[in-house]
Amino acid sequence: MTGEPPLIEFIDVSVRVRGEPLLSGVSLKVARQHIHLIVGPNGAGKTTLLASLLAQVVFEGQIVAHWRRGGEIGYVPQSFAVDSSLPVTVQDFLALTRQRRPVCLGLGPSTRQRVTELLHQVGLQGLERRPLSVLSGGELRRVLLAHALDPLPELLVLDEPASGLDEGGVRQLEELLQALRSGGTTVLMVSHDLEQVRRIADHVTVLDRSIVTEGSADEALSLDRVVALLPSERKRGRR
Repeated sequence: MTGEPPLIEFIDVSVRVRGEPLLSGVSLKVARQHIHLIVGPNGAGKTTLLASLLAQVVFEGQIVAHWRRGGEIGYVPQSFAVDSSLPVTVQDFLALTRQRRPVCLGLGPSTRQRVTELLHQVGLQGLERRPLSVLSGGELRRVLLAHALDPLPELLVLDEPASGLDEGGVRQLEELLQALRSGGTTVLMVSHDLEQVRRIADHVTVLDRSIVTEGSADEALSLDRVVALLPSERKRGRR
């Protein structure tokens, strides 16, 4: 709809830790039902930007949300530590927030069905009883993504979700994100894979503690100052 407000607005957001600026005066808009990619060099503040949105760090400025549904946020962090001493299976983990009865006493029929549906969405069908502690890095990221999709979020926040995935897993992730966007979910995602950015991004923000530039993938990644920031762009011979 013309003139509709963005889903999320960052307004002059700054973050300092022990006097060190991690973000400085960041203002950007995340359009509703878009896949919005954040890219930049190491230490650029990409994860800090997501953390400010999720109220995990203290920030200055404003973050305004214009929710249309219930305002659910799904989140997949860059890293997730699993205690190998805990006998938690994939289905136990996904069921933890779905039923009042402890998962050690078994899953209800509706919970079991939903867990099966979620694992099918992320390509892990058949791994319901696999302990979390023995999953590969790519499998664990898929489980975290499945968890982030329940309930279906209005905003899905992803911090390098393709890390550890093989080529098939990356393509499956991209197809899932595009399907979610078509279904009404907005995606805000950090990625270091610039070929992936070109394939799926509706809008790209290049960050280096403050905003360097933004626009479509072709627009944002073609500037000389962006090429200088991102080694993978230099390898493409864009200068």
